[in-house]
Amino acid sequence: MSTVSEKQVAEKLLQVQAVKLSPAQPFTWASGWKSPIYCDNRKLLSYPYVRDYIKSELCNTVFETFPDAAVIAGVATAGIPHGALVADQLKLPFIYVRSKPKEHGMGNQIEGVLQPGQQVVVVEDLISTGKSSLEAVQAIRAAGGEVIGMVSIFNYGFDVAVKAFEAAGVPFKSLSNYNAMIALAEEKGIVSADEISTLQAWRTAPDQWGK
Repeated sequence: MSTVSEKQVAEKLLQVQAVKLSPAQPFTWASGWKSPIYCDNRKLLSYPYVRDYIKSELCNTVFETFPDAAVIAGVATAGIPHGALVADQLKLPFIYVRSKPKEHGMGNQIEGVLQPGQQVVVVEDLISTGKSSLEAVQAIRAAGGEVIGMVSIFNYGFDVAVKAFEAAGVPFKSLSNYNAMIALAEEKGIVSADEISTLQAWRTAPDQWGK
């Protein structure tokens, strides 16, 4: 069951086309997976009122779920601007995590100042399989930070991600998710009943879908 706020966030993502649904003409991800949904939360940055709404929702989630946060971390690249907005609003230090260490200079993977033992909340734009998000968590832990949780704008709700986060011991909270998006699309008549079953089948076995 989707909460009211999950649907409201889903509506904002659809409104600015940060999420597109196309069951009939699927997208192809970098991994080669075929997908009836495409999510690009970078688009939110270009719409000041929607950006402000998402920032407020992220801040509320950090404040309510992880009140002990001492540092906000953004994950490169799309998590960086949203993380910086959150850190600014909450008046907390901000760091960001590169996908791999820089090849010159200091060779940093984490940019900014992280003190050993500081409690970190990671901000991510999107959780799919969880792989890149959890690589950022490992980098923060390796540098002595204590990751107390992760907050993302959207989550596909894959079982593989849920299991990976559990195994890594990282609680996470997303503003909206695939189920809320599908429920909203059905309510608004954006997709047909046939397409709804297609969309639900994809979530269950994304790597096999469309083959």
